[in-house]
Amino acid sequence: MTPPPRGGRILVAAALVAALAGAAAGAAGARLFEGSGPAPAAALPRVAPAPSASLTGLSATAARVLPSVVSVETRSSGGSGFVIDDRGHILTNAHVVSGNSTVTVVLHDGSRLTARVAGADDDEDLAVLEVDYPDELTPATLGRSADLAVGDQVLAIGSPLGLSGTVTSGIVSALDREVRLGGSRRTAVQTDASINPGNSGGPLVNGRGEVVGVNTAIAASRGGGNIGIGFAIPIDRAAPIAERIIRN
Repeated sequence: MTPPPRGGRILVAAALVAALAGAAAGAAGARLFEGSGPAPAAALPRVAPAPSASLTGLSATAARVLPSVVSVETRSSGGSGFVIDDRGHILTNAHVVSGNSTVTVVLHDGSRLTARVAGADDDEDLAVLEVDYPDELTPATLGRSADLAVGDQVLAIGSPLGLSGTVTSGIVSALDREVRLGGSRRTAVQTDASINPGNSGGPLVNGRGEVVGVNTAIAASRGGGNIGIGFAIPIDRAAPIAERIIRN
């Protein structure tokens, strides 16, 4: 946790810190875990499937992304993640899975799978999980955070307080906001979409249902709780790191 900035606000990781609905207490920090062997490099998917014709607007956007979002459960933390390819890889925050070699992921339909921690990057606060049944997963579509503009509408999707499949909406409040994420200071996408403990590792998506960020931290007052200031790792930085972890 970083020292309190001016105005009495503190920056905290958005991992689940209280047990609820089967999820356990939160954890901070991350460390590097190596996979069991090299995997071939592959570009992550960029083409989005068409939403249901009966849905429009934010409903269609949420319906497009929700099947790709998972809850992540460990012995000591809870968070979120999303499927990034058709080979069983899931992206989340490193602090969500810190100290674990295997975790449980809960799919959108309630199915529970054991996932291995394929690798993690402490400095970037990113980790990749791997499951043995990729056919049961629906990959998300990755967009470009470079295309974001302040004021763009976005959705944050995840499992705040263990409440899986929660969708909140907001806008991009700022770009290239410098905050401490993981082990060092990094630039992040700032949003007022509600992000709470348990949202860590879930996707921030644009109006087309493309992932543009990885929800990671929130600014909180000394009284605690969400105050409408959340931060996501830009997907343009997260995707290459995920690909590197998968290759190694």
